[in-house]
Amino acid sequence: MKKEMRYEFRKKLLTVHESGIRDFSLIPGENEISLSDGATVNILCEESEHVRFAAEDFVDFLSVSMGVSATVAVGGDASGQNTVTLSLAKDSGVELSEAEGYKGFLIDANDGIRVYGYDERGISAALFYIEDLMTMARAPFLKKGEIRKKPMLSPTMIHSGYGMEEWPDEYLVRVAHEGRDALMLFVEGPNKTRVGYLDFADLIRRAAKYGLDVYVYSFMPAGVHPDDEGAEEFYDKLYGDLFREFPGFKGVTLVGEVVEFYSKDPNVSRHRSWDGASDPVPDGKFYPGWYPCEDYPRWVDLIKRVVRRVKPDADIVLWSYNWGFQPEELRVRLIENLPTDITLEATFEMFDNKKIGDVYTSADDYSLAYVGPGPYFVSEAIAAKKRGIRLYAMTQAGGVTWDFGCVPYLPMPYQWAKRFEAIRDAAHDWGLSGSMECHHHGFYPSIISKLAKHAFLTPEEPVEDILDKILISEYGEENIERVRRGFRLFSEAINYFTPSNADLNGASRIGPAYPFCLFDQTKIPYDKEAMFGARVISLRPGRDVPGSTSASKIPKKNLLPLRIHAELESLHKMLSLMKEGIAVFEEIPERSEKLESVLNLGKYIMHCVMTNINAKKWYILKCQMEVAFTRDAMRSVISEMEELLFAEIENARETLPIVDADSRLGWEPSMLYLGDRECIEWKIKQVEYVLNKEIVYAKRATEL
Repeated sequence: MKKEMRYEFRKKLLTVHESGIRDFSLIPGENEISLSDGATVNILCEESEHVRFAAEDFVDFLSVSMGVSATVAVGGDASGQNTVTLSLAKDSGVELSEAEGYKGFLIDANDGIRVYGYDERGISAALFYIEDLMTMARAPFLKKGEIRKKPMLSPTMIHSGYGMEEWPDEYLVRVAHEGRDALMLFVEGPNKTRVGYLDFADLIRRAAKYGLDVYVYSFMPAGVHPDDEGAEEFYDKLYGDLFREFPGFKGVTLVGEVVEFYSKDPNVSRHRSWDGASDPVPDGKFYPGWYPCEDYPRWVDLIKRVVRRVKPDADIVLWSYNWGFQPEELRVRLIENLPTDITLEATFEMFDNKKIGDVYTSADDYSLAYVGPGPYFVSEAIAAKKRGIRLYAMTQAGGVTWDFGCVPYLPMPYQWAKRFEAIRDAAHDWGLSGSMECHHHGFYPSIISKLAKHAFLTPEEPVEDILDKILISEYGEENIERVRRGFRLFSEAINYFTPSNADLNGASRIGPAYPFCLFDQTKIPYDKEAMFGARVISLRPGRDVPGSTSASKIPKKNLLPLRIHAELESLHKMLSLMKEGIAVFEEIPERSEKLESVLNLGKYIMHCVMTNINAKKWYILKCQMEVAFTRDAMRSVISEMEELLFAEIENARETLPIVDADSRLGWEPSMLYLGDRECIEWKIKQVEYVLNKEIVYAKRATEL
């Protein structure tokens, strides 16, 4: 099996056009346009930097992917079967009909290929769409007729999957090809991100060339209450100055948990979660970042005023992340008091509950185990629509959630298809108009991101029909039956994942690199340059409900001690289905590199599930050990502990060649490497220490 060096996955992210796609045995049909050597891409509209990029990119696609030589001309001959012309619809008198609007386009394939964009981004979107169709056809052929499309959602915001706040040009081009149109930066101040210096003006300029906007995700101070004297000057110095220096920013996203200020709401604590101080006796109140405080609307309105004085069309986004733990009436009351000329963002599936056996588990963070929309999203969507507030959602449509923290995407396309159908419904029912496609884990192009791109174009096509075209294109028509069956098993498996905080922040986040502690709480080694590193890993499987102070955590219908056995049973079902899916992919003869990659990813997830199961069993055994009241009872528990630790060491060792084969496995932008070979080998040594030292000590205690 091949072995990749750390960060070798970045080569794939910088590969804009895939080579060797064309099948030269294919011949165009009578109803198809064919491009051949000598093709010309004629720019008939004003030659901006973006349109020139789009034309040259398409020429590169024809050369690299289709083996066709072509050139770009400005104002050249618009006739001929071997010509692609680029125009703005408004200049050509062309009716776009249902494609009228931002990034809308018409492709007229009859006498050559004529592209008409609603705007410049519509021209590039059309060319990217033609690339997709030709890639699926494995030939530079296009069916005759007209195609009209425009995006259902905008913005579609992403964080970098190349590296935290790292944005090489080639990666930006990949992002644009995937249909996304906005980047998000973790901003602490001018040219200052959470991970260091970044030239904002340079990124805004480069992003615009490729048809991408840039949003601020604010990490700026919020220590002044909007009613305090001098508050407007304070925030103007922060937000106003930022937009004065960088007017190219499209907007700003405000998240309560991150920007929490000293709220005067009587229901919250007088200090913030990250102040590093607490009262000697907990006051039983939430931190202001975890509660829809009655003065948040005034704070948001203040930020809006200082920004809009500088940039009148700035998009001001309030993301209600983590407020779903609070009662609906409190959240709706906040929405009823928000200014109507801002945007509300809500997470699509969080806080949804489902029954496992006779207990409940819920989505405490981003999870594909729940299709959505969850009741929290629905309640906020209804309230936003009632007030006429623009609505976005954190959808994770880039293809990855926190279910497994160190994977590039979740290979469960039929489950994603269900979510994408539900997102479409939300657009129709409540006016959902924008999407946050990923968060810390960043955007990684995959079959899922391709599916989302085409699923959120109008006029709509059946999502599973789109998926089938993608699967055939990626894995070959000769393999399609097995590929469908394997992916359906994976897609069924994710329904049995248990996305409580105990799992999402624990064993599933770093998989087989997760340590097992008995007496001593170990510290996971990590790169101190990481935004979070191991600071976002919980080594306490009993940590279940997030909150602000120890007295303020909201009890669920069933807390971990009641749920853990049902969750174990559910995870065993998931493990069984993952194994079935893996077996189906292994049946495919002469697997391509892409099929090997899917198989390898499935195996990695399988081993993550095994670690999660073992972590839960370990938690139960530790509880039993603490209450064992006879030596025989303790010896029995210790014996089971030994057996489990040996099994987990073997599970970790079996994962080593899997992470060796794909350098993206075991890595995540905000944590960096916490699950690759080096990290798993550390975990094996840590478990061996527990076996050779702490278990031995426990055994001796039973002999006294």
